[in-house]
Amino acid sequence: MTTENTNSSVDCAVECVNGCIKGDECPNEAYTQEASKFIENTSLDTMLEMAEEAVRKKMIARATEPRKWVMPEELEN
Repeated sequence: MTTENTNSSVDCAVECVNGCIKGDECPNEAYTQEASKFIENTSLDTMLEMAEEAVRKKMIARATEPRKWVMPEELEN
């Protein structure tokens, strides 16, 4: 995620690996707090159930979509 401010652009995925470089001015602070609340208030069992449901839905979606064939001439373009 890249964030913009009046002074510079920050690529959070690269520059904030060891912690946010903007501190209290971080535009992603709200997301961090929301994620922390979710982790704190949701049991591991519930998180695992959510993950299993997401995987199940993805498998069903893959199984129901038609196969896509790639022709050699399409690869050359």
